[in-house]
Order: sequence, then C-alpha cells, then structure tokens
Amino acid sequence: MDRGRVVIYALSREFTQSDSARICGGAGAMRLRIFAWFMARLGHKADRYLASYKFELFADVSGTVLEVGPGAGANLRHFAAKEVHWIGVDPNPYMNRHLAEEAKRVGLRIDVLCGTAEDLPFKAGSIDYVISTLVLCSVTNQRRALSELARVLKPNGKLVFIEHVAAPPGTLLRRIQSFVKPIWRRMGDGCNPDRDTRASIERSGLAVGEIVEFEAPLPIVRPHIAGYAIKPIATSESRFTG
Repeated sequence: MDRGRVVIYALSREFTQSDSARICGGAGAMRLRIFAWFMARLGHKADRYLASYKFELFADVSGTVLEVGPGAGANLRHFAAKEVHWIGVDPNPYMNRHLAEEAKRVGLRIDVLCGTAEDLPFKAGSIDYVISTLVLCSVTNQRRALSELARVLKPNGKLVFIEHVAAPPGTLLRRIQSFVKPIWRRMGDGCNPDRDTRASIERSGLAVGEIVEFEAPLPIVRPHIAGYAIKPIATSESRFTG
C-alpha cells in the first residue's frame, strides 16, 4: 500500500455515483475555518478518554472504510497499521489540510471527499465499514444520515460508532442540555447536546450488535455510547430509503 499519500476530491467510480465530489464552502466560510482550527488543536485530546473504546471497536476493521465527519483526523492513527482503503467525507473543506498532515504523520493513504452524511456520493453496498465518532449529534437530519450510512454498507457491513447522547429524561443534566442547546449548536458546529442518538440507531434498520454506555469527563455532553450495528443480509435496500 502506498502509505502517506493523500488524495483530495478524487475517488474511483467503482465506489462513487458521480464523476466528482462536491466542493464545499461558500457561506459561513470563516466559521468553518475557525472550527477546523479548533478541531486541529483540541480534537485529538478526546482520545484521552476514547482511545480504549476505539482500540476495541476498530480491531477488526478492514477493506473499504468510510469515515463520516473525520474532522482533523483524530482516528487516523488507529487505522495506520491496517490494510484499509480509508475514505473520509466532511462538509468542512478547511479540515483537508489537517487531515493531510495527520495522514502523512501516521503513514496512511487517504481519499477525502467534501459532502454530508445525509447525501453520500457512493453506490449502494460499496462500503465494508462506516465509522462515526461524535458526528451524529451534528448532522442536520439524523434519520436521513443513518439511512444513507445503511444504504452504502455492504450486506453484513458494520457501522461503528462512538457518540455522546442525551441524558435520561427528567434528569437535571437533560434539562441543562435542552436549555443550552441553542448556544451550544452555534458554538459546536451544529452539535445537539440532547439528541437521542441511541434510539435513532436502534430504529435505523441496522441490527445493533452491542452498545456500551459510559461517562466522559465533560460537563454537558457527559453520557456517551460506543458500539456497532450490522446491515442485515436479507434486508432490502428500499428499507433504508426515504
């Protein structure tokens, strides 16, 4: 494998539905630049409390791997020793430079496309593993995003996820999450602190294999889940559309 090579906006039509990926940017460019700068400096620090979960969940990852919302590449080092074809899709084009630097540092060849989890430019059944870490909190349409992740997975393919989730209903933390959500979303690039992501995954049509609940050392988004879900072999693609 040609490790360390980075390809931006280029991917074989074996996987993509279109000739080229969309070029993101435009409105809100300064906000995107600031968030990319922030993630490049602080995003990797989350591995202090997530690394053990990633080590276990990523252990059997192989083949074609799609990571949605890879940010500045905090997960890349976990794939560097594996024989994978890593593809990243992120709506923020200013992450690309940081992704390229991290890929070069760990010696991993990557392909980067600009887009969103709700509208993936890949053929159905073309991806072995989908990785989502701290992403489903900020997608615009979570149901649509999970539908797309399921669509592009091969039968028996896995969605591997680590996400922060809403605190239990009626708790003080849940009330705080809902109260701060408007300003939290603006500061966190669309992040919803009170989103019930676990329930969404369980309703997605994917077969949940395991979900572990744990507490992160964070004040507002403390409840987290880590686990995987499998695309059933016999399920029709039409179940994941709409």
